Amino acid sequence: MEVALSVGAPQVAEKRLSLFERYLTLWVALCMVAGVLIGQMAPGLVSNFRGAEFGQDSHINLPIAVLIWLMIVPMMMKVEFASIRDVGKRPVGLLITLFVNWVVKPFSMASLAWVFFRYAFSAWITPAEADQYIAGAIILAAAPCTAMVFVWSYLTDGDPAYTLVQVAVNDLIMLVLFAPIVGLLVSGASSLAVPFDVLLYSVAIFIVIPLMIGAGLRLWLVRRHGRRWVEEVLLPRFAPVTIAALLITLVFIFAFQAQNIMGKTIHVVLIAVPIVLQVYMNAALTYGLMHRWQVPHAIAAPGALIGASNFFELAVATAIALFGPESGAALATVVGVLVEVPVMLSVCSLCNRTRHWFGQEVGT
Repeated sequence: MEVALSVGAPQVAEKRLSLFERYLTLWVALCMVAGVLIGQMAPGLVSNFRGAEFGQDSHINLPIAVLIWLMIVPMMMKVEFASIRDVGKRPVGLLITLFVNWVVKPFSMASLAWVFFRYAFSAWITPAEADQYIAGAIILAAAPCTAMVFVWSYLTDGDPAYTLVQVAVNDLIMLVLFAPIVGLLVSGASSLAVPFDVLLYSVAIFIVIPLMIGAGLRLWLVRRHGRRWVEEVLLPRFAPVTIAALLITLVFIFAFQAQNIMGKTIHVVLIAVPIVLQVYMNAALTYGLMHRWQVPHAIAAPGALIGASNFFELAVATAIALFGPESGAALATVVGVLVEVPVMLSVCSLCNRTRHWFGQEVGT
């Protein structure tokens, strides 16, 4: 999710989210209502949008793809990949974050989803629905958070340069690991067959292309106008566009999911349980490991938040591409959107209240 935030701005006594960020859950709820109403009142129109694909038999929805690009390209323009060169100076925090993101998080989510949807909630969820919800939860966990991390880092007085490194490295790793992890875990934890070619198309369209466009635009614009102008003048101007793209994307998603949501309201609550539990488990694990290895709080707090949150735009788009806009997998990723902000704000609050655990800020 793209936000207007200058990570280099002077620190102030009290950190505040913008009006949109603070009430994101409310806006998402309003989009859900609007989408469901549109889906119920204009099913023919929704069907036409649902049938617009990126290419014949690609299963990648064209309107969703365009909107995702409008959100992701400005986010990729924020990432200074040259900063990766400095990671060797303080590697411990990054290594812990990567361990949780790519070794623990997808596999723990697969296990939790399998236990809850296959057994704990079996009285309310059919085996076919369980397969879909397991797949959606795995896709969500396999996509680590990117741009929203700058907000969480800001709210916890995180080191902005180090946060940038963590985001850049995660983006690069996603290019290689996202597709095989999703394919492996979805096939292993459910009876669903993952069309690997569609998964690769999703990676190319929703990661590779915006990454290349964003990195290329940033390089060209920095050379032409300077880094400060790009980060402090240009990128904030994208905020209304990316916010509008996000809200319209949610309206589309909920319109596509109208029948599921109206008929399975209880399922939305059930899906949220393992997702929320997994967020707190991974945040606690990352934060605890950071404390154990004496990582400074300015790195530990953003690391814990990166280890817990998700790149839900990519997850939603991938679930739609793989299983369709009306699938249970897509619904599970949408539930991730609903719980993201309130849960992450609670983790921010906990990190701020436990700052004294880390003592003096020293290098790692």
